[in-house]
Amino acid sequence: MSWILDNSLNKFQQLVVNIMKSGPIPNHVGIIMDGNRRYAKKINAEKVVGHSRGFDKLSESLEWCKELGIKEVTVYAFSIENFKRTQKEVEELMNLATEKFEKLLDEEDKLMSEGICVRVIGDLTLLRKDLQQLIAKAVLLTKDNCKSFLNIAFAYTSREEMTSAVKSVLHGASHNHISLDDVTDALLAQCLYTYSNPDLLIRTSGEVRLSDFLLYQVSQSIIYFTDVLWPEFSFWNFVMCILRYQRSYFYLKNNKDTSISTYSNNMRIELFLSDLRQRRLDTLQKYATAEI
Repeated sequence: MSWILDNSLNKFQQLVVNIMKSGPIPNHVGIIMDGNRRYAKKINAEKVVGHSRGFDKLSESLEWCKELGIKEVTVYAFSIENFKRTQKEVEELMNLATEKFEKLLDEEDKLMSEGICVRVIGDLTLLRKDLQQLIAKAVLLTKDNCKSFLNIAFAYTSREEMTSAVKSVLHGASHNHISLDDVTDALLAQCLYTYSNPDLLIRTSGEVRLSDFLLYQVSQSIIYFTDVLWPEFSFWNFVMCILRYQRSYFYLKNNKDTSISTYSNNMRIELFLSDLRQRRLDTLQKYATAEI
C-alpha cells in the first residue's frame, strides 16, 4: 500500500470531518500503534502479517489526519526494546521496514508535491546498514518540506532520546559553545529529536501505559487509550479520539504550551542548536552515501 493515499472518505465521513473542523484540531498527534501481534493471532496468521496490516492502517490514518488538517504526526514504529523479540520476528520487521522505506522513496513525486517532511527519530546505529541508508535518503530528500511532518520513531525509546539530548548539551558545554548557565529545561527540549510536543497522544490495544514513548514531550498532552487493536482502528475510532481532544481542549489550553522555546536574543545558543542540527544531518549524509 502507498504511504500517501487519496481521499477515500465517503460523503457522510467527509461531512463529519467538516463539522469537526469547526472546533479545535490538534496540530500534532502521537500514536502508539499497538496490537499488531494480537491481531495476527486473532486471524490465525503469522506475526509479520499483523505488522504489515499495521502499516496499511498507518497509511489510512495519515489520510484522516490530512483531511482534518493535522500538520504533524509522530508514530511509534519500533522500540529499542523490540530487539529483545525473537530473531525471526526482528528480521521480519527489519525486512518489512526496508520494503516500506523503498516504497517511500519510490513515491518521491508525491512526497514533494504534498510537501511532506519525513523524520525518523531514534538510535539508527542499531539498524542494518541498508536500512540506515534508506532512512537517511528519505529524511534528506524531504528535509526542506514544511507543509506537514511525519515523525517515525524507529529504534527509539524516550530514555535513549533524553540521554542523547543530555550528551549533546555536555558536548556543547565541553567545547565552550554554551555555558552551564545556558542549560535549562527549554534548551534540553530543543536537543530532543522532536521539534514540537503532541497535543494528543493515542494508544490502541487496551494497554494503559506509555511504553517509553515521548515521555518528556507529553506532560501536557491529552492522552486517549482505546481497546481496539491497531490494524482494526477505524475512521470512527479516530473520530472518538478527536472528540475527546475537543472536549478536553478548553480545560487545558490556558496551561498548555505546545511550542518549544526559542532563544532569539541569545546568539550563542542559536549557534549551538544550529551546529547540533547540522551534525545530525552530516551523520545522515554519511549513512546515505556509505558503501554496503
